[in-house]
Amino acid sequence: MNFQELSEKEILDIATPIMDNLMQASTDIDHPKHVQDFTDRAKAIVTKEHLEWVCEKYQSEKGTWGKRELVAVLKRPDSAAVIWKQFCSKVEGEYVAEIVLVHQNGRFLVDHAMVF
Repeated sequence: MNFQELSEKEILDIATPIMDNLMQASTDIDHPKHVQDFTDRAKAIVTKEHLEWVCEKYQSEKGTWGKRELVAVLKRPDSAAVIWKQFCSKVEGEYVAEIVLVHQNGRFLVDHAMVF
């Protein structure tokens, strides 16, 4: 799979539902749902305890995740990074939401994700 051969729309059609799921699972603090599209490497980092701690912290400070606006799709031969502006329910301002997609064993998976 060469991500450089995919259009931005094709990548967004893959990334958007995955990111929607991640954000909703984060709001719900639902670990199995949150990591369902993660690589084994990413799953090893985002343990149930880690996710609970991170979600409880950001929800108490920033609220829940609101709308996202696309900033960029960055294509590499073996992955694609998608970057959005992310808004929160309790605070003003723009945050960055990002995922890196890879293709493994016939599936598109998240190898890295963050919001800051």
